[in-house]
Amino acid sequence: MSNKESVEMDQELAKRLLVEGATLVLLNVPLGTDFGVDMKSWNTGEKFKGVKMIPPGFHYIHYSAVNEFGDLAPRSGFIHNFKKSEFLAMSWDAEKEDVSTKPPSEETVRSLKQNLTSLDQFLGPYPYDIWEQWKGLTNTIDDAVVERCTPVCGYIRSALELENCDDASRPRGGEAVEKRTRRSGLSAEDREQQLLPQLKPRAGTELRLTKLPDKSYPDGATPAEITQHSLDSSYALEKMLAELKNPIEIMGELQLAFICFLVGQSLDAFEHWKKLVGLLCGADTAIPLRRSIYSEFLNTLEAQVACVPEEVLCDIVASNNFVYHNLRNLFANIESNDKVDGRLKTQAVRVRDRLTKKFLWDFTCLQDEEDDEAPVVVSLD
Repeated sequence: MSNKESVEMDQELAKRLLVEGATLVLLNVPLGTDFGVDMKSWNTGEKFKGVKMIPPGFHYIHYSAVNEFGDLAPRSGFIHNFKKSEFLAMSWDAEKEDVSTKPPSEETVRSLKQNLTSLDQFLGPYPYDIWEQWKGLTNTIDDAVVERCTPVCGYIRSALELENCDDASRPRGGEAVEKRTRRSGLSAEDREQQLLPQLKPRAGTELRLTKLPDKSYPDGATPAEITQHSLDSSYALEKMLAELKNPIEIMGELQLAFICFLVGQSLDAFEHWKKLVGLLCGADTAIPLRRSIYSEFLNTLEAQVACVPEEVLCDIVASNNFVYHNLRNLFANIESNDKVDGRLKTQAVRVRDRLTKKFLWDFTCLQDEEDDEAPVVVSLD
């Protein structure tokens, strides 16, 4: 790999990683392929055969084929929890321009392990300068989250393979849409929508992320209860947590969705991440009941927003930063909730102050409603 950055590493640490670090051998990768580990990428050189000294833990291996004009194919990759001293061998499929789903033969793997010393010169070292930041972004992603959320095909692609929906799978309008259609016919937007092909991801290629509840209130709720649940997403949050084996897995899924967007360039993962942020920030009564989740959430979200330009976090239509507005809501709920303990309130204040200093975000007057959220007073005169 050609990398202009020099990685400064303590000699003792280098020796330990040579022994404890994992090794990824990737055979027959074409010259110039865009290849990366976690948040770093390079163009492969003639001698490239993989990466060594990979710290044990969760990692994202990604790559893009490059044509003769230097154009990159959509990014593909896979996630893997590397074990101490693990040896993982894979090979490139020239026909598919992708990593082969078929592993090398046992004889090839055995030969590679036996000649690891001579192979060492063809292996690039893991970019250790990003390791601390990477741990902060992925510390709650465990084997259970990886196994549950990874696509069945094993690979994550920024450009999903799509196929036509059959009639039974096509999305249907709700009762309100049907009534509107019978009453006044299809709108121009509805007609345009019907002309578009109905597509869905090819089975097995999509991330298997937990589906958020369809509605934020229980069946049979009164109008007053529906309003309350619309202001406090705790019911919807608890309903989602009930779908998980362990409630803290929601943090692993939040981190995984963000990483699949940041590194894997998946827009579907980005949309899921935004929904999870909104769900967690919109809760009030759930905060003291799920204290450990919210403590981890504050640290995680602070680390995440530091990794992307602020314009990425802005809603193009509304022209506002959805993370900032959601955080205002969360900080206001923590501040006003008498059942939230002092330690979590102090942590929230510290995170709030650091974000204010770094991004110049205004978190003053949290209990005052923002102009676009304040009630509209209509005069009946």
